[in-house]
Amino acid sequence: MKLKLFCLAGCALPALAAPAVAATGEDLAPSASVAAEVTATATATATATATATATATATADTLAEAESAGDELIITGRRPIAESEAAALTVQRNSDSLVTVAASDSVGRLPDQNIAQAAGRLPGVAVQRDQGQARYISLRGAPINWTTLSIDGISIVSPEGRDTRYDSIPSAIASQIIVRKAVTPDMTGETVAGNVDVKTRSAFDYPGFHVAGKLGGGYVELGDRQEYEGQLVLSNRFNTGIGEIGVLVSGSYYQRDMVTDNFETDWETVSQDRQPGNADRIWGRETENKLYRLTRKNYSYSGRLDWKPADGHRIFLQSIFTTFTDDEARDNYIFDLDDRQSDLNRPASPACTVAPSTTSPTSGYADVCIGNTPLQGNVYGIDINQRATLRAFEQSIFTNTLGGDHEFGADGEWALGWRLNYTRAKDDRSVVGEARYDSPSTRTARPTVAYDFTDPQLARVRLFRTLSSGGQFSAGAPVTNIDDFTRTLTSLTSSDFVDVTKAYTGKFDLSRTLALFGGEGRISIGGQFDQRTKEANEAQLSITGAQAATLGIPTTFAPVSLDTPFKGEIPLGYTFRYFDTDAMRENVRLADTIADYVPLTANFYNVREQVFAAYAMGRVGYDWGSILGGARVEHVKNRGRAFVTLGGASTPIEVENDYTLLFPSLHVNFDVATDKKLRLSFNSGAARPDYDQLRPNFTYDDANLTVSGGNPEAKPERAYGVDAYFEWYMQPQGYLMVGAFYKKLKDVLFDDTRTFGLDVLNSGGVDRSQYTFGTITNGGSGHIYGFEGAIQQQLEPYTEQLGLPGWLGGFGLSANVTLNWSRATTPDGSKVQLPGTSDVVFNVGGYYEKYGLSMRLNYQKRTEWLDALGADADGGNQFWASDDELDFSARYAVTPNFEVYVDASNLLNGAGRRYVRESLYSLEWERFGRRFTGGVRFNF
Repeated sequence: MKLKLFCLAGCALPALAAPAVAATGEDLAPSASVAAEVTATATATATATATATATATATADTLAEAESAGDELIITGRRPIAESEAAALTVQRNSDSLVTVAASDSVGRLPDQNIAQAAGRLPGVAVQRDQGQARYISLRGAPINWTTLSIDGISIVSPEGRDTRYDSIPSAIASQIIVRKAVTPDMTGETVAGNVDVKTRSAFDYPGFHVAGKLGGGYVELGDRQEYEGQLVLSNRFNTGIGEIGVLVSGSYYQRDMVTDNFETDWETVSQDRQPGNADRIWGRETENKLYRLTRKNYSYSGRLDWKPADGHRIFLQSIFTTFTDDEARDNYIFDLDDRQSDLNRPASPACTVAPSTTSPTSGYADVCIGNTPLQGNVYGIDINQRATLRAFEQSIFTNTLGGDHEFGADGEWALGWRLNYTRAKDDRSVVGEARYDSPSTRTARPTVAYDFTDPQLARVRLFRTLSSGGQFSAGAPVTNIDDFTRTLTSLTSSDFVDVTKAYTGKFDLSRTLALFGGEGRISIGGQFDQRTKEANEAQLSITGAQAATLGIPTTFAPVSLDTPFKGEIPLGYTFRYFDTDAMRENVRLADTIADYVPLTANFYNVREQVFAAYAMGRVGYDWGSILGGARVEHVKNRGRAFVTLGGASTPIEVENDYTLLFPSLHVNFDVATDKKLRLSFNSGAARPDYDQLRPNFTYDDANLTVSGGNPEAKPERAYGVDAYFEWYMQPQGYLMVGAFYKKLKDVLFDDTRTFGLDVLNSGGVDRSQYTFGTITNGGSGHIYGFEGAIQQQLEPYTEQLGLPGWLGGFGLSANVTLNWSRATTPDGSKVQLPGTSDVVFNVGGYYEKYGLSMRLNYQKRTEWLDALGADADGGNQFWASDDELDFSARYAVTPNFEVYVDASNLLNGAGRRYVRESLYSLEWERFGRRFTGGVRFNF
């Protein structure tokens, strides 16, 4: 017999369970699914029945009756926020190390589109966005490469490398997201700040046949664009003669059409600027607008087969494919302000008298004597570099795992877990076509540009005709249509850029329970082998403007453009026409008839990493808590292959190195009271350089005007940390946490950014010496420390005590804050904030749920952080400005199995902004618009 209890409104949550014994740092999943509908076998303890995720009005007599009869109890609730929080707190409380958990409101019902957005609501978790979409995760304000990704406990290689991109992983595949902030020996040593473990679903999470899904659509305010999303999960369990078998398949799809508002300004010191105060001046060498029309998609499909041949044994096979695509049409207008910089020739002394002038014998760039300043002025007769770029970007992960969990012995005192995994990650950065147009050499055919950078939130440019008289240049009539200035096609290219990473993992974990040091003990050992090989292959088709003319391709822009109004809202100061994407594809097709895709051997590399790891760990549980400690050892072997240019010829090169690292850790958990816990830990880790950073060559990207260089000799960044946390699990449901953390760092890794300054990559008439150059290098020592706090509470338990109306009980609060202080020594010996760290990260969310209605309003804030080191000649270090976002979601349960929902994102309509030196000097500003989505969900 089954007892089914349903609660639609006014349900009271059961008290949180007392701490349970967790075997290892990975033993975190609750016995029942984190869902609105959960099964709990009644022969389990009353704790297991009451805690996993459910809310119900069942009485103790009902539960006792079901347990004595051996019946299966199905508990169904309609308080998704409170239910998921209760489940998450149960997992956190039972863990032997510091974790936080994001559990779905119901299976597949996370209101966030990708894993980064969902995890970003947890204490100490900050996100870094790209074009308004959460992409990277930072734990406790630390650099993004300190956080590793795993799916069901298997470390997953990202298409981008160690800087894991979470926007390629839809939240639809997750039933839980477990964030481990304290490293245990069974976790990979490259975990420094923590690990994000995505727990996927199994058919055994449900009592039998199960189907769930959603279908929705929406509206993007900027540009009047659309969103679409859908999910479907199907699963069933079968009793067979060889045991129970579970089958689950799922799929998801998300699409967003977008436009962007954008400006970017690159800064530099100017050697010709010799007037007093020049040591403190930087000038905008170019300012530009990158105006995007793009479609972003996330889609995934997965399947899982579980087999329980006997009690205590489970074997599974799982396959997941998930991808992120970005089809992008970018109209890029670059105003080359320093085009005639060398013409400036004013002596350092005597100092000139600043006299604002409307004429100049030079372009006037960086000339303070005529009244120009770094933030406002005029330049005469400069070049417009136009780039029309059509990209087809894709990042995908295809991961496959065969594994098993087995218990042996009379009482199951032996446990063996094993996993075999193959993952293929692809980073496709291909450019369908890029056409470049440039102004003629005649100065009077070029524009005069009045620039105004006084507002960091807007780089204004106005265009004028350029006049010349008596050796003096001046501004003529204003021009609003940029196409009034002639620009001629100089090149047409198409690029096939694909990086593929293949990863193989084999691991096992063997443990045994026994009496140990007067407590309940468990000894665990394990081994793991990882081999990851990343290979970059690039080929490019390129023709000149003269060659294009022989094919009948227009060498001016108007014939290949669209008469379409600007879709953004930023005041540009000029009008323009979007390029025609169909014409771009046709012109590339014509170019392919006379030119070939030539391999760019200078951009090829093949980097292989092998990691041989073993660990030993022991856990002892006492009435007062537990102690978990041990160590992990990893031997790392790297091999890098590439081509270098020597004497004008490409020569293959191979570099190898290896090293061994030891990672000890210790975790002490003390139960101050039945509802209060104190955690102390020591842990260690090492952030290794990324795969492309280990390549022994330079590579370039003409589309983004960048050069990057490998450093095979870069050493891992070592970290040794201590944590002290206090947790209070308030009854019947609530949570309060305060904690402190400290990490000592050695050989801190820095992204170093400067102008390339070399001509070794110049080819085909392209000067790459002025491209932005980035590489990785080790600095000295450093540290990061801080404090963290979180609270979750609902009003319902106190309404009766306070004499409040019952309907007020639906209000709840969830808030968390992290405060950081960091310092690191750069390669040149200076002291800076640790790259990627924010001083303050906080989330504040309020919610209401009762009578089938569930609403949530959430605010996230992250203060500024150092992005990369920069040379003084390029303005200095680069920073991201503070970032905040306000989101709203609402659901209403029409029936127990059907609900409608509304989501609103980016309600503050904030822009992402980077700057150099100080906030006054904006590098990049980009706005994306508010988004609104609605639809239906079903769950049977």
